[in-house]
Amino acid sequence: MTTLTQRKNDHLDIVLNGAAAGKNSATGFAHWRFEHCALPEINLDDISLQTSLFGKTLNAPLLISSMTGGASRAKDINRHLAQAAQALGLAMGVGSQRVALESHENAGLTRELRQLAPDIPLLANVGAAQIAGPRGQDYARKAVEMIDADALIIHLNPLQEALQHGGDRDWRGVLAAIASTVQALSVPVVVKEVGAGLSVSVARQLAEAGVAMLDVAGAGGTSWAAVEGERAATAQARAVAMAFADWGIPTAESLCALHQALPQVPLIASGGVGDGIDVAKALRLGATLVGQAAGALKSATLSSEAVMAHFQVVIEQLRVACFCTGSTSLSDLRRATLVRIA
Repeated sequence: MTTLTQRKNDHLDIVLNGAAAGKNSATGFAHWRFEHCALPEINLDDISLQTSLFGKTLNAPLLISSMTGGASRAKDINRHLAQAAQALGLAMGVGSQRVALESHENAGLTRELRQLAPDIPLLANVGAAQIAGPRGQDYARKAVEMIDADALIIHLNPLQEALQHGGDRDWRGVLAAIASTVQALSVPVVVKEVGAGLSVSVARQLAEAGVAMLDVAGAGGTSWAAVEGERAATAQARAVAMAFADWGIPTAESLCALHQALPQVPLIASGGVGDGIDVAKALRLGATLVGQAAGALKSATLSSEAVMAHFQVVIEQLRVACFCTGSTSLSDLRRATLVRIA
């Protein structure tokens, strides 16, 4: 097993054990509350949650967010996620494809994944540090071709890399590499943080570089600083990492700021999204799509049916939130009264 694959295995274990889970209140969604509508005057069963992404219809505005792309057990996880996404009509973003690109361990990240999910938006994934490397555009193309993806996610994880033993420490030229990749690829590019949020200034740079969509992936969900702290080989390295366990821009805060500053840029809200009410709040605050990863990881280790059951709960919660705000569609929900309470 390669060092990189072992690292991915460690990440799975730590996230599954809950050792790096954020507090849901830290996302900022708890500061908002919908005004309840006691007379909705609509039929719950008539509520439509349909939307579209990259030309494909979704039955709900949900993205099964990037989880894992390394360990051998990730093959089963990715299969379960793809089958559930296809059955429910949801989008899916795969985990980092670096291991698959640099070794023979593909973790199920092949065209077989597309065969399991032929009708949904499927998003490939490569790290910004790899994109900025000498083989960056080659990696980007291969990542897309590997799974016949509809778009490419480039993930930003400078904090994690800074704290990780052997992490990528030189981030010079990343923005230019992203801009070049946007021009080189035939599919849209999405850029996401991995749990520390996007600022307006960074988002504006990415939008100007031609990025099609941004995932705020804010603080409040899995803390990758804490993950690296759990993996640290020395007490000193652990102390450095754990000081950053709650570092970052809360998801709701990043989402609000970006939507206000860049209203035409499509946004994905992820990072500690706990349930369908959080999804509803995120949509009202400006999200086009809402992503969840760690919340579904345990079910993904079990079966596609378990993943389906998990997201069916989230979807029904979102539907009830629409009902109790008098919203018959996502467009209506985006106009519902949402009050800041703290």
